Amino acid sequence: MRLLTRSIPAAALVLIATPAFAHPGHGEDAGMLGGLLHPLTGYDHLAAMLLVGVWAAFVFPRALLALPVAFLGGLSLGFALGYMLPGASVEAIVLVSSPMLLAGLLAGRRMPLPLAAGLTAVFATAHGYAHASEASGDAFAFAAGMLVSTAALHGLGLIAGTALTRWTRASGARQSD
Repeated sequence: MRLLTRSIPAAALVLIATPAFAHPGHGEDAGMLGGLLHPLTGYDHLAAMLLVGVWAAFVFPRALLALPVAFLGGLSLGFALGYMLPGASVEAIVLVSSPMLLAGLLAGRRMPLPLAAGLTAVFATAHGYAHASEASGDAFAFAAGMLVSTAALHGLGLIAGTALTRWTRASGARQSD
């Protein structure tokens, strides 16, 4: 059972370690609808958003909303910074964010919650900055749509993480080290 609980996240790491901006829709000119759909159009975004919720529920069940709130706050900050101060290169941070989020999940409780929330916020800030600095059209509507979709995906991740926690407890497996 322990091998299974370690193998599935490791396989997911291989699948989500993709180059940044590996899907269409980075022109950010589609307004609210573009923002709503954007996290759903690439499995890198989809996996990262779900992973934040799973990580929060599975590893930090007593602080269930800490990581999703840190991500949404960081994403909002990144959007604001990208609109006001475009030009910085954040692609390297964006590139490593999904694999690092998965590494946090695999680290289990060995990573303190403040560090996990801080890293989550940093990665989200980089994502928000990258999208805002490339934005054209109604960038505010795009950001609002992306925040709504991201929050919904975090919610689905929380549900999945809670189910995973119950399943591991019912099976007698250890939740984390």
